[in-house]
Order: sequence, then structure tokens, then C-alpha cells
Amino acid sequence: MGKAIKKIVIVGGGSAGWITAGSLAAEHCVNAASSIEVILIESPEVNSIGVGEGTWPSMRNTLEKIGIDEKEFLQQCDASFKQGSKFIGWTTGDDTDSYYHPFMTPDGYGHIDLHAAWQANHSEQAFADAVNIQSHVCQAGLAPKQLATPSYAAVTNYGYHLDAKKFASLLHKHCTQKLNVQHIVDHMDGIISADNGDINAISTKEHGHIAGDLFIDCTGSASLLLGKHFNIGFINKQHILFNDSALAVQVPYPDQVNPINSATLSTAQSAGWIWDIGLQTRRGVGYTYSSQYISDAEAEKSLRQYLVNSVGEEQANLLKPKKLIFEPGHREKFWHKNCVAIGMSAGFLEPLEASALAMVELSSTMVSEELPVTRAHMDIIAKRFNERFNYRWQRIIDFLKLHYILSKRTDSHYWRDNQQPNSISEELQELIKLWQYQPPSRYDFVQNEEVFPSASYQYVLYGMGFETEQRANPRKFEANPLAEKTIAETQKKIDKYLTGLPTNRELLNKLKEK
Repeated sequence: MGKAIKKIVIVGGGSAGWITAGSLAAEHCVNAASSIEVILIESPEVNSIGVGEGTWPSMRNTLEKIGIDEKEFLQQCDASFKQGSKFIGWTTGDDTDSYYHPFMTPDGYGHIDLHAAWQANHSEQAFADAVNIQSHVCQAGLAPKQLATPSYAAVTNYGYHLDAKKFASLLHKHCTQKLNVQHIVDHMDGIISADNGDINAISTKEHGHIAGDLFIDCTGSASLLLGKHFNIGFINKQHILFNDSALAVQVPYPDQVNPINSATLSTAQSAGWIWDIGLQTRRGVGYTYSSQYISDAEAEKSLRQYLVNSVGEEQANLLKPKKLIFEPGHREKFWHKNCVAIGMSAGFLEPLEASALAMVELSSTMVSEELPVTRAHMDIIAKRFNERFNYRWQRIIDFLKLHYILSKRTDSHYWRDNQQPNSISEELQELIKLWQYQPPSRYDFVQNEEVFPSASYQYVLYGMGFETEQRANPRKFEANPLAEKTIAETQKKIDKYLTGLPTNRELLNKLKEK
């Protein structure tokens, strides 16, 4: 059978390191009686970037599995509820140009063709507004549940907006105090190789050599294990996704009764877009852009103008943005020998649609649930992991690019160049042709746990005015009276939800009092 995999060494903290540690320790019941040991080595000097503040609904399952109380999480991480994204100015840039990508799948999706019914009888209404209640809930700034709804349960599907540094701190405390994760604060000063080329141990300044059977690289974009030590190449995707820079700032609310947005606001600019995320005590705002199309000074001017419009000139001038640089792309593979990269060490594309933390969750879950028993077993798992995550990175790249290629904006080189065929993958070009004749469906994306289901593609396509031809002779699936009935029932539900749900601020305040 070979040597058993018993000792897992995670190098690097932050959200990626601690989510991975928590997933592994919770799944394998790390304790005195357990044969599995989880060690996290963290440098005393490296600070996490602390920007990734949006999550998907999957984070609820992750936190519950790790054993963190939702109320404690909301309070400790300055967190609020996120129910999707609102895109402003992406299609034409006009004052009325906006649409929602909500987290809820429409009622009846996959059984009836809601798109055909919407196009035939409701096209005066935005697609998301016609087939779903959640865009209405977001527009009203409402919470996804009531006070009596149990932890992690939902009336409408939701993820979170959170403070990334506070989140890593909560995970660290929980993992070390409740899940028996060993935490070593020390400088890594080398990697000791085994005879077969595996990593045998991490060499540290104060704690000597820390040996392990499986090593997880959570060292961020430095990718010290997979990238530097193993020399696994990086595939740059900037020819597809142009953004490589961001200016981020934390914006206090004028007072603590200010409404908290229920969705991430993504507002298009001349060379990128501005995110606006509402936490309990502040907003996280930033401009992500391409340095090929705009200077840092011009980008800061655009960001400051956005802030002036929301908090006034005096307050905006007090805020000092933090510059971040990133290279959009990912490693050639993610698991090599006995080392797997999770988080930015595996890759990063851009903040749009908040895929970074979701990929950490998906990666740590697969490693945890498919943890190899022996070294020979590990090679099979590594192959499966690489195949699955190569597919996932490609799907995310195409989904993010979709937002840019559907734009009808021609007001800058950035938007015009984004629509050029040489910046669009062949797969996405083919899908766009396909969707001129039929809406996105389950046949387009065939893996279980697709990062973005076909419903998400419909929200973006039809939110941005894409047209799918109506068939001259509709199939039963399309000409289904049930679709019309489902849309009518959705419209009836709206008032019920709008009157029954508290605002984000009200629910978060009540949870503090509980």
C-alpha cells in the first residue's frame, strides 16, 4: 500500500490557508485519537491582501461544515448579506443601463423555457425582474431572510460581503482552538526535497525542518512551492482579461443607520469597472482596470469622482486608495508531486463575480474529501484534481469575458478591444453563435458543481440585451403554458417578499441584540 498520508503542511495563512486548514481538520476530525495532523506555517511579516470581500452562497456550507456559528461570523467579520451583483453601465453606459445577476435560479428553470415566455410576452421588463424575485429584493435593500430563520438557512439564496482580514483572523482562532490545527509563526527559509523529487520538509528559521506527506501552497501570488520550487509555469490570460491593476479604499458610512446594499455594485468605467461592497460599518470600494488603457493617476481621478458622487468631496478627499497589481492567469497545473496550490498561488483572474474565494472553497473541499490514503493514491487524485480545475479556470475565464464582449460600448479603446475576436476563446465564440438559436442550457455545461450554471449565463446574456431567435415552430418545451404561469406566480410573490423581509441593516442589528 505504501506510506500513509498523515501529516498535511499548509504554507501561508490568509483566507486561503485558513479555509483549507478548517476544511481538512473538520472533515478528518483532527484530534489526539486521529492519525491526521494539520500544520499551518505562516510568516510573521506577510500580510494578506485583504481585498476579496465577496463570497458565493457556497460559503454558508463551508462555514457550517467548519463549525463556525453564523451570528459570530457576521459580528466578527463586519459581514453582511450578498444576494448577487448589479451591473451598471456595462451595456451602453446610459443612465438607465443596469441589470442584476441574482444568486437564485428562476423557478421552473430547466423544465420550462422561461426565456421564450419572457421574450414573447414580458420583454418590456428586465429578464431577471420577470423570472425571479431576487432582483426586486436587492433593489429594495432587503435581507435574504427573517430573524426567525435558522442560521445558514435562507428565504432567498445568499452569500456574504466580509472583511477579509477579520475573516482570516476568525478562521485562525477557530481552527487552532476548536479543530486542533497546529499554527507555526515562522519564516520559511528553504525547501528540503526527498529522493523522488517530492517535498520532504519545509525549513524554517526558528522551528527547524517541518516534515510532511502533503504540502499545500497558500503563499499567494509568490507561489513559493508550486511556482518557485517546482517551477510550474504560469499561463498569462491578459490577452483575454485585460485588467491587471486595482485601487482599493475603505469608505466609512456617514452614520450607522445607512442602508447596506444587498448586491455587489459593479459600475463600468472607461478602462475597467468600480466595485462597491457594503459591510456593516463601511463600504469596500475599488477600481479594477487595465494599465494598458489608463494611467494610475487617471484611474484614481475616476475613482475619486465616483466617491465624490456618493460621499461628497470633503469625505472623498480624505480617502487614500491602496494600489494593487496582479497578473491575470493561472498555473499550468495545480497539483504536482505531493504539493497542491490553493488560492492566488494557483492563479487569479480579476475581482468580477467574486470567483477567488469560491475557487479556494472548491479546491479545499476536493482535497479534503478526496484526501489520498497513500503516495501512490495521490498521483491519481492529483490527475483528477488538475483535470477538473483546468476545466474550472477555463469556464471562469469565459464567463467573465462574456460580460465584456456583450457590451455595446464604443466610447474607449478598452471596450472596443474587448469585443475583438482575437481576445475571445474559440469555445466562447462557438457558444455565442449557438445561443443565437437557443438559450444556454444544461447541455452547454456538463460537469457537476459547475462554477457558473447555465442560469447565470442567461442572466448576463439577456440582462445585456443579447437576442436569441424564436423558433418558427416552437417545441413543447418552449411553448409551455406552465412557463407563463410560473412568471405570473413569480410576480405575485414580489409584494409578499417586499413586505415580509427586513432590510439588511435591520436584520444585522437585530442579530447583534439576540
